[in-house]
Amino acid sequence: MHSLIRIATVTAAFSYVTSGLSWAQTGDLIRLPKYADQPTVHDDWLVSPISQEATVFQTVDNHLALSNGLITRTFSLAPGGATIGMDNLITGESLLRSVSPEAILWVNGHEIKVGGLIGQPVQNYLDPKWIPQLEADPVSLKLVSWDSRPLESRFAWMPRTEWLSKPQEAAKGTVLRFSYQADEATIQRHQVRLTSDGQRRKLWDDPFKELSSTWKLVSANDDRSASFINEGKPGEIMGPENHPVFAERPLSADTRVIIARINPGTDRSTEYGPGVTLVSPGKDHLKLFLSPGNRSYGLLQNGTVRYFLGMDPSTSHFLRLQLEEGKVRCMVSTNGGEYQTLAVVKTTSIPEKIRIGKTDPTGGATPGPKTGNIGRSHVEHLLLLGDAMAPSHDVDFLRDLTVHVHYEMYNGIPLLSKWITVEYNGQKEVIINNVRTEHLAVTEAESAVEHKQRWELPPIFAQSDFAFGSMSPNASENAGVEWREDSTYTTQVNYALKTPTVLICEPKHGVGQEISPGKPFESMRLWELFHDSSDRERRGLAQRKMYRTIAPWTQENPIIMHVRSADDASVKKAIDQSAEVGFEMVIMTFGSGFNVEDTTEANIQRMKAFRDYAHQKGIALGGYSLLASRSIDADNDVVMPPGMKPAFGRSPCLLSEWGDRYFQTLYEFYEKTGMDILEHDGSYPGDVCASCNHPGHRGLEDSQWKQFVRIRDFYRWCRSKGIYLNVPDWYFLEGSTKIAMGYRETNWSLPREYQEIIERQNIYDGTWEKTPSMGWMFVPLVEYHGGGPAATIEPLRDHLPHYEQRLANLFGAGVQACYRGPQLYDTPETQTLVKKWVDFYKRHRRILDSDIIHLRRPDGRDYDAILHVDPTGEEKGLLMVYNPLDTPIERTLRVDLYYTGLRDQATVSKNGKEGNAMPLDGTVLHLPVSIPANGQVWFVLK
Repeated sequence: MHSLIRIATVTAAFSYVTSGLSWAQTGDLIRLPKYADQPTVHDDWLVSPISQEATVFQTVDNHLALSNGLITRTFSLAPGGATIGMDNLITGESLLRSVSPEAILWVNGHEIKVGGLIGQPVQNYLDPKWIPQLEADPVSLKLVSWDSRPLESRFAWMPRTEWLSKPQEAAKGTVLRFSYQADEATIQRHQVRLTSDGQRRKLWDDPFKELSSTWKLVSANDDRSASFINEGKPGEIMGPENHPVFAERPLSADTRVIIARINPGTDRSTEYGPGVTLVSPGKDHLKLFLSPGNRSYGLLQNGTVRYFLGMDPSTSHFLRLQLEEGKVRCMVSTNGGEYQTLAVVKTTSIPEKIRIGKTDPTGGATPGPKTGNIGRSHVEHLLLLGDAMAPSHDVDFLRDLTVHVHYEMYNGIPLLSKWITVEYNGQKEVIINNVRTEHLAVTEAESAVEHKQRWELPPIFAQSDFAFGSMSPNASENAGVEWREDSTYTTQVNYALKTPTVLICEPKHGVGQEISPGKPFESMRLWELFHDSSDRERRGLAQRKMYRTIAPWTQENPIIMHVRSADDASVKKAIDQSAEVGFEMVIMTFGSGFNVEDTTEANIQRMKAFRDYAHQKGIALGGYSLLASRSIDADNDVVMPPGMKPAFGRSPCLLSEWGDRYFQTLYEFYEKTGMDILEHDGSYPGDVCASCNHPGHRGLEDSQWKQFVRIRDFYRWCRSKGIYLNVPDWYFLEGSTKIAMGYRETNWSLPREYQEIIERQNIYDGTWEKTPSMGWMFVPLVEYHGGGPAATIEPLRDHLPHYEQRLANLFGAGVQACYRGPQLYDTPETQTLVKKWVDFYKRHRRILDSDIIHLRRPDGRDYDAILHVDPTGEEKGLLMVYNPLDTPIERTLRVDLYYTGLRDQATVSKNGKEGNAMPLDGTVLHLPVSIPANGQVWFVLK
């Protein structure tokens, strides 16, 4: 279903601010399809197409559910907008354990929460019955509207269909957008809350070194066996378990915050535990206390006691009561810095007195049943605070701020994306210091009481497009995605509260982005892929399908030659030979003399002539440019803060004057020459810059985000022009198409025979997380990083067996390499050999570009094998089996063809010959193979 729907307002008091996008017509919640009517998905989404589309549903409890039949994310609309469900429908798992804000922003130094609910009694799990009792966080922005629309492309991409083995359809799905604003009550609360306790007037500061005469000591029945001063120590309470003993004093009407630090010691009371009681007229007392007997925090209100599990009896605790208009915010902490809000309770009167210590279950002095147990607890400190000494009024910007939280769910894959946009219509520019676009509290993957060096993580693969500084998916974790501990999750099994249970997406160095009317902010995007198995292969297949879905340009897989010299004769020879054998692209490689920064008219015209010549031959052409890992000068290099160094030891700032010129040169060079490929080495790795003199950034705070935006926008522009990008960094989600499959450059200075095995190992290991088209390998036709004649293939005619093995390794895996040298062949025999394997690849291009199932890793001791699978293709499988030994290998291989979609029978052809029907044991093929010494054999499966 793709009907476009919007609820124009959730709370009538808000005015809705549009974002300029084409969103839905005004609608109604009741017009949505019923979630209970969603059809069940039975097919395996990795094998069969899934017909169920991503749709917005109405649940039976009048919540919103965004679901594609594989996963569901559920949202409450009232009393506040929040994620209240995260379900993997494939496994039946409910992954959400606690409600969190939908996003958090830091604006002008203030923390601004977006949506969310508070009051959940424990955070181990989220019972749907609790949802109606939860409250909107009074200091969070409020949900004012929601919209939905079909999914749209993130940026323009001009596909190069000649390099695609099958059509890449645009991803389809649904985008759900929630809009949040602040009301006046929220703004007023921020004016109080955002003023730190340290800025408030101190009304009373009592460390209980000696007992002030303003305190009145109370013990039930004046029992002398109980004392508030034990062994001469004020605040140390000694007494029976169920026996009240406390100190009482008047409470000033100016009191706004009460903070008590209490250690439960050996006291094991429950409802008589030590705490703080606010005494109001009519005996309607409010009591926040420790209940060490059941390891809980207790809260007395209106004669009813509620318990919140997770209080550690072995340490001191901070109890904080914040008095607001008609409400009291009850909070706890173990460090006095990070507080957990237990509840916000309504009050009808102003408290007159404060009692600190052990009171009865009503906040009074009535003793309970005697148990004979004597305990000792300690009131360590009490602080009473008033209003701010200098109230802050700079949160007025909230009146003009609108935050949109976007969710994008895709058809046919358990995948969703999330990001935020921020609009501001105030008169003064404000600074978004940082954004947290996701704070997802999920069920832990394992429980461990003690410390662990390596934790099992929840079954969600998280990937952000704000990613750099790595040639693996770790790039996004380096920049702003991480699994964090949750100190507020006090009822977890781990005693140190170190279990990683919160998925966070937040730039680690901030964004420092200015926003003003007409200049909104758009955050990075986070993708969340839900795994349905712990099997490594299945998880890899899911991840690879994710990249095919959200970054289809990664499937362009041209056959590339790296010509080592950029003189006229060398370039034309490389183009001619590439056209003769079927190669598709020539790159003027590093060290060739190609210089994209040469802006002279003579160079532009020369490069344009090269391009024209290449296009006449059907060859794409481009070259190499180094960005980072070089120094320009002191005025243009990054200025690192003390203790930090650039990732590559040295680097220019992309926002310096040199950076401005460099990127302008790149745009102009590719516009004027029309070249097809940029190999961008040493891409931006995430260096910050503390300079205040560069034209493109203010200082340290905004330096990383703005440098990232500069290179992101350039890469996106390249894709809109059909320019292919080889980038040795994880920029796939911003338009890059290929990265190192996984190699160490100096390995290609090893003897040739070693390179054969290492090459296949690199491919085997590199394709767990990447499709074959996403990684390049390397073939040193001439010497590279040393090694001499033993490491190189030239003269090619003298090393044909090795050359053929390299071609079979690479084309058999669907992996393209940098064939670096002056020529691809030197004799007709060599030419025939290269064309043989190019033709093999092109004849089976679709299946060879498809996913690899890893059968046996190369080890030089026995055969190694990979299986390409494509359940939707005519050729559903292609099996490559290699023999590294000097003797033939005879085996019967057991190959599971599950991911080919074949069952019971398959047609198997060997080395391109006519196929024979073979029975399967379900999906398992028992295949006799004979592999020649130092050779390979391949089978097509239909």
